[in-house]
Amino acid sequence: MAPVSDLRIAVICSSNMNRSMEAHAFLAKKGFLVQSYGTGDKVKIPGSAADKPNIYEFGVSYEEIYHDLLNKDKSLYPSNAAVIYTQNGLLHTLDRNRRIKSHPERFQETEEKFDILITCEERVYDQVVEFMDSKTPIDNSIVHVINIDIQDNLEEATIGAFLISDMCVMLAKAEDLDNDIEEVLHNFEEKCQRPILHSIVFN
Repeated sequence: MAPVSDLRIAVICSSNMNRSMEAHAFLAKKGFLVQSYGTGDKVKIPGSAADKPNIYEFGVSYEEIYHDLLNKDKSLYPSNAAVIYTQNGLLHTLDRNRRIKSHPERFQETEEKFDILITCEERVYDQVVEFMDSKTPIDNSIVHVINIDIQDNLEEATIGAFLISDMCVMLAKAEDLDNDIEEVLHNFEEKCQRPILHSIVFN
């Protein structure tokens, strides 16, 4: 299937686990050229308590994380296997993720080039802009960094994926994206009633 647009898009959250992957799945189904990443030092996902997150290195596969959580559930609740991570949706999330790609990827380690970088929270937006500004540009092609705040839970990730998809459709329809993007984002901001941040960086 031919892509719906030649825009190269990346969706970025902190751990490349929930928000960026939900949007990745949604945009890929729509036919966009999309990748997803995290910006954190480690992949952090909820644990058995608020102060006990599960922490993994980037590069550990979704398959390995899935089975690790499954085993943790069985050891915590031997008579009711898979209770915590089934109930909080993490096993479902990991099952979806492993169907899309093999493992979480860190944005600061990729050599891919993109036209649009979409971040899911302001802290991640700041990290992406800072990283891009610190790099020596290779071809000076324009990259648009756009932030839309999405809370890190399953319901918001789904809503966020819809919003990101709508925004990408609007961006893809622009005749001259570099000149039209401010107007497109203004119209989208009015439509979705969420504040949008936008910066220009260079490849």
